Amino acid sequence: MSLNQVLDRPISQTLPYVEAELTYLVPMAEKLVNYTYEPPAGILRSNGTYQAHKLPIYNARSIAKDISLDKEGFGFTQHQTQVHNFYDEEELRRVYYLEAEQLLQEVTGAEQVVIFDHTLRNAAQSKANENSIKEPVKRVHNDFTAKSGYTRARLELATRGIDNIDELLQRRFAIINVWRAIAQPIQESPLAVCDAQSIAPTDLVAGDLVYRGRVGETYAVTYNQEHKWFYFPQMHRDEALFIKCFDSATDGRARFAAHTAFEDPTSPSDAPPRESIELRTFVFYPD
Repeated sequence: MSLNQVLDRPISQTLPYVEAELTYLVPMAEKLVNYTYEPPAGILRSNGTYQAHKLPIYNARSIAKDISLDKEGFGFTQHQTQVHNFYDEEELRRVYYLEAEQLLQEVTGAEQVVIFDHTLRNAAQSKANENSIKEPVKRVHNDFTAKSGYTRARLELATRGIDNIDELLQRRFAIINVWRAIAQPIQESPLAVCDAQSIAPTDLVAGDLVYRGRVGETYAVTYNQEHKWFYFPQMHRDEALFIKCFDSATDGRARFAAHTAFEDPTSPSDAPPRESIELRTFVFYPD
């Protein structure tokens, strides 16, 4: 049974779900700007206004095999990792990067995978300006835009001394995040992913993401009652969630899967803070 067939049936006969508030951008006239650091005096950290909307978020575990990166923009699999300590940078790059490259090649049929970034998230350990560990992001967003997918790829490939950048970027490539729990099963601030097929192009709002040395671009998302949201409750360290944040193909395949952390109403009040990692990767497909 396909995902669309599941959702066409009455909610009472489909998937279990929770209702939770998801935070969307309120439509605005000027360009959205977000700073990754405390900006100069008189400048707002963000010029956007956000509003929460209560929506059903469906438990996708029973239909994981019906979901694909090219249709819905996300995917899920069991995958045992050999990493002992995800906070060990050396082990992470030596063991996990290789695991993820091999996994993505198997899942996508990619000819080449380049991992260019990773983010650890743990609200209990996050300390601004002291470490690189971050808190979960509780706003609906997508990490790249139709423009910044190319600009970030060119930047990262040049940094690695790759010569045939123009040739690579003429082929189909995607930016896929590999998301995983790294400690206890996740109860607090799980990740919700929006079916890319339910997102209208006008829902995606390009905004500048200002770093100290450069300016990137990401998508914020405005509310649309047609959005279909999913999550995989109680994710543990031997499961991987794939999120497509960009695809150079414009032939109808999913390009942008919006996502956000959310407050799960079924989470115990004493649940430990979510500990997770996301890898950002370029996936180059065969010609």
